Amino acid sequence: MGIEAYQQQNAVSDDPYVLILKLYEGLLKYLSFVKSAMENGDVEQKFTYINKSIAIFDELRNVLDFDGGDVAYYLDGLYLYQIETLFSAGIDDNINSINQVMKVTQGLIDAWKDETGL
Repeated sequence: MGIEAYQQQNAVSDDPYVLILKLYEGLLKYLSFVKSAMENGDVEQKFTYINKSIAIFDELRNVLDFDGGDVAYYLDGLYLYQIETLFSAGIDDNINSINQVMKVTQGLIDAWKDETGL
């Protein structure tokens, strides 16, 4: 689910800073669904929401501005690591890994809000 889907679904403003925040918040929501699916043994739901989470990380990678300096490279690596963690967590049913990705995502939300004043 990309930015376009969020715009249509939530009628979000065109403010790119708000859109990034919505992507991060969507990630947290989907990751909580992954955890529930793991706890309930629902393999199909687990992979549905892991795939949606990975799609958001991919979208976040697509909008990085590498001309802006080191932060974009750092975030790209961070996002890639979260994707790898989600793949592994899905295979191993590792809720601790999902919790870790949620913690990173919450940290990104906090930092984004501090940076943008949202």
